Amino acid sequence: MNENTIKDTSLKQIEKQTRSAVEQTILRNSDQKIIYPPTEKIKTLVIDNFPALGRLTALRFLEWAQENEGSVISLPTGKTPEFFIKWVKYFLEEWQSNKVQKTLADYGMDPAKKPDMSSFYFVQIDEFYPILSTQQNSFYYYVNKFYIKGFKLDPEKALLINPDIIGIPENESLQSIWPESCVDLSLRTQYPKTKLEEKQKKVIAMIDQFCHDYETRIYELGGIGFFLGGIGPDGHIGFNVQGSAHLSNTRLTPTNYETQAASAGDLGGIEISRNRLVITIGLQTITYNPDVTAIIFAAGESKAQMVQKAIQSEKSLSVPASVLHGLPNARFYLTHGAAKLLTERRYHALTLQKVISEQNSDRILTDISLSLNKSLLELSQKDVVSDKEGAYMVKQQNGSLETRLNILERQYKKQLLSALQIPKNEIFLHTAPHHDDIMLGYLPYLVRLMREPSNKHFFNYLTSGFTAVTNLYMLRLLNELSEFMKTESYRELSLNGYFDPSNRVFKNEDMLYYLDGIAGKNCEMRRNAESRRLLRNIIEIFEDDSFANLNNRITESINYFATQYPGKKDISYIQQLKGMTREWEADILWGSFGFSVESVIHSRLGFYKGDIFTEEPEKHRDVLPILESLKKIKPTIITVAFDPEGSGPDTHYKVLQAISTALKLYCQETGNDSIKIWGYRNVWYRYHPSESNLLIPVTLNTMTTLHNAFINAFGSQAEASFPSFEYDGPFSELAQKIQVEQYKQMAILLGEDFFYHNSDSRIRSTCGLIYLKEMNLEEFLTYSRELQKATEEL
Repeated sequence: MNENTIKDTSLKQIEKQTRSAVEQTILRNSDQKIIYPPTEKIKTLVIDNFPALGRLTALRFLEWAQENEGSVISLPTGKTPEFFIKWVKYFLEEWQSNKVQKTLADYGMDPAKKPDMSSFYFVQIDEFYPILSTQQNSFYYYVNKFYIKGFKLDPEKALLINPDIIGIPENESLQSIWPESCVDLSLRTQYPKTKLEEKQKKVIAMIDQFCHDYETRIYELGGIGFFLGGIGPDGHIGFNVQGSAHLSNTRLTPTNYETQAASAGDLGGIEISRNRLVITIGLQTITYNPDVTAIIFAAGESKAQMVQKAIQSEKSLSVPASVLHGLPNARFYLTHGAAKLLTERRYHALTLQKVISEQNSDRILTDISLSLNKSLLELSQKDVVSDKEGAYMVKQQNGSLETRLNILERQYKKQLLSALQIPKNEIFLHTAPHHDDIMLGYLPYLVRLMREPSNKHFFNYLTSGFTAVTNLYMLRLLNELSEFMKTESYRELSLNGYFDPSNRVFKNEDMLYYLDGIAGKNCEMRRNAESRRLLRNIIEIFEDDSFANLNNRITESINYFATQYPGKKDISYIQQLKGMTREWEADILWGSFGFSVESVIHSRLGFYKGDIFTEEPEKHRDVLPILESLKKIKPTIITVAFDPEGSGPDTHYKVLQAISTALKLYCQETGNDSIKIWGYRNVWYRYHPSESNLLIPVTLNTMTTLHNAFINAFGSQAEASFPSFEYDGPFSELAQKIQVEQYKQMAILLGEDFFYHNSDSRIRSTCGLIYLKEMNLEEFLTYSRELQKATEEL
């Protein structure tokens, strides 16, 4: 068989897998199939990174649109669609440009046929309830801005969910019907006890009728032709949470904790999202049209577990996305991180390696050990070859399995024991996207590092983090400040220049006074210190130290926080005030370990503005401030929140881009390429044991230190208004939970006796572990380079 025949056969096989020319193009440039039956139940494409995922999805949507004008489309809200929206707008607006024409042709599309976007019917997937449609965090606002206007759809052909008008009687409003913004669905079946409940019962009935009519209208249009959605932390699509019936229709329904936690950022805190219901199309609504092109896209390792269940599990109510099984045009579009647990793809990737990498070998043996609950040295040849990847590894590798297991065990022990040797004469620059990232990532280790007097430490917070501060928290602080402003002591402090924003001595005194309040369990001292710093911040923002004017500013701010709906994008000076509150908390944290404010750098990078889609970092605005810090501090070790792929358009991976660019410039300008990079992950992302190379023992004492430091310093986070979907509580408790889980992993791998009967008391007292990854500069830049390249394409 000659080369051309082989090529033709390969092309025919690809054409059988999908009719889409866009997908065929991806497959031709890929080493994977579109599906690996019987393990996989849905066809899947895996893409390099998050921006490229948006590009593929946009091209597939436009390809479908070329062939299906006048059909029904249903597109998602949230942050995952960021690059999908950007690419669709780019292609539509630049359709006739040579660059776009070439791209369309390269993907097998007809460059001459620009789809008529006004021909499509649009179906809104879901909405919070109750919520005003004018709120910028409502999905009604989102779809109108980004899809109806952004894609130039016909608003007359849009089926939208507008809570302002659904079932609301004349002379009433959403606020008058739901004054507490809480809906009691038991009124569907219970007798109303008050006049207000009578109104509410009628509105619920009208919403139910709306949902029925909404569903009917979708069916009359032939069902949804193109559906695009993300996947939630519990596997939900739309707001069809875990346990939703596969025959479910459009409805008003409650959500679960995982969904409420994921929605907290949209709504201004879980205090709000706990009390919101949702109106959502059902799973049957999505699948009513058997020819629907239904695409679920996901990015990042945090989605991997739910993606694996959705693609590989049997149909189940516990996996909402499994409703797509069997639909010929259902797809998952994933980044490598989101696809990392798909077993057949991982095996296929392994077989393509000429030599199995040491890390892959370590991962395979580690996974087998953990899955069988056997230590590495207890694994038998039969245990390993019973695993598909393990059998292939044994077949391909030279040397005995016993030797490889011994090497891996010694490696893990070495990584543990070496972490007990504290580095000396190092200059650390600890960087973080947000103000609690460092402590949640590796504070127990940092406590030990700080005890070595030859080391120097600097802490650089790259964003202001204002979005994590609720309006209610700021309202409390301002009301307390208002009371202190009435005291003679504040006027005396002002006359003595105490509140001068440029006076670092007095800024340090704020912090020390607060810490004295903690030590003495004196709440009044703590409130006083908080108010001092808050007043200092207000003076800095407004450049005005007149008490009369300051009182007016405080009253104005109180009114702002009392009247703004939670989740609304704040005006500029409010963003700054909230951000400075987060900075104050970081000052307290490091002050409790003896550091002054001079050791803490607050960069406030400009890309962080609180928009739904965070801007990309820019060199002059976002990179040069980091470069200046590098030149000034001359660090030997830099710590970085390490999420190379990104799990959506989040701050972590955009900060990573800025840091990597600054380091590259620093190396070019100074010739210093000997800097070590420590990559950490915290409550959002996890390392596999084989990915890390520093295993940090954590004792119960340092866990307690972490929790107390978090609660004492981060007042705005103590109530866990923006929690993880994994844990209903403060992040410090989740960090401890993760550290314990990682210790249990290593206790299986090495055997409990290694810890329980170790001669070193530091190992015996271990009850948690932190995983870090140490890299040289070139290794770190390699990880981040591809992501940066991809974002520059658009």
